[in-house]
Amino acid sequence: MKIATYNVNGVNGRLPVLLRWLDEAEPDIVCLQELKAPQEKFPAAAIEAAGYEAIWHGQKSWNGVAMLSRVGTPVETRRGLPGDPLDLHSRYIEAAVNGVLIGGLYLPNGNPRPGPKFDYKLAWFERLILHAATLIESGVPAILMGDFNVMPTERDVYKPERWLDDALFAPEIRAAYFRLLDQGWTDALRTLHPDETIYTFWDYFRNAFVRDAGLRIDHVLLSPPLAGRLIRAEVDSHVRGWEKTSDHAPVWIELAPAKKRRQR
Repeated sequence: MKIATYNVNGVNGRLPVLLRWLDEAEPDIVCLQELKAPQEKFPAAAIEAAGYEAIWHGQKSWNGVAMLSRVGTPVETRRGLPGDPLDLHSRYIEAAVNGVLIGGLYLPNGNPRPGPKFDYKLAWFERLILHAATLIESGVPAILMGDFNVMPTERDVYKPERWLDDALFAPEIRAAYFRLLDQGWTDALRTLHPDETIYTFWDYFRNAFVRDAGLRIDHVLLSPPLAGRLIRAEVDSHVRGWEKTSDHAPVWIELAPAKKRRQR
């Protein structure tokens, strides 16, 4: 099973790019972030024509997350993180698909730091950590994936010395990421590519993609029941070079089939 995450940076404006990538890569399940579209403007018909069922949580102008599947209807289990009923940002959607519970997320950027946006990022991350702990404790095969807006280590950012004051590289945010991993989550990309320079985002400015001046901020985390099924984890970085494309590239993993229990 091939499962992907992709910050599309505007699902309607980048729809031709998204459909082209879906046709080329043929992922079974995809989480999208930064739809930048209200609920009624999600391109459901085009997604369905491409062979995918979809659920989505839209928001006008900003944010927005969705889940697409061609291997069964996503059964939505949660829309938004628990812990703050006043938080109206569309940043989290969760569903059971084909035997896996998947949480698709778009963690806040948090800049400028310090300030209220950074405080919101920290609070949102704490809510994610608390909810993720319940997923681990449940023992279900689960995935958390999306745009985390965090570079965990210096290996995950081009010229890290330039990012010391940025909310994506703040010590508190990096520490929160590793607190999340310490619950038992496996960082799929880094597990299979422990020493490689690997990025998922390249700014539109200063010719960043051509210079490979990127960041690894899109992550796929696997719960213990899925970690042993991980076969591949890759970034479709060439998609970042397409015309009118997102500043992110799709990230995907491949899982081996679940072993069937022997009947006694």
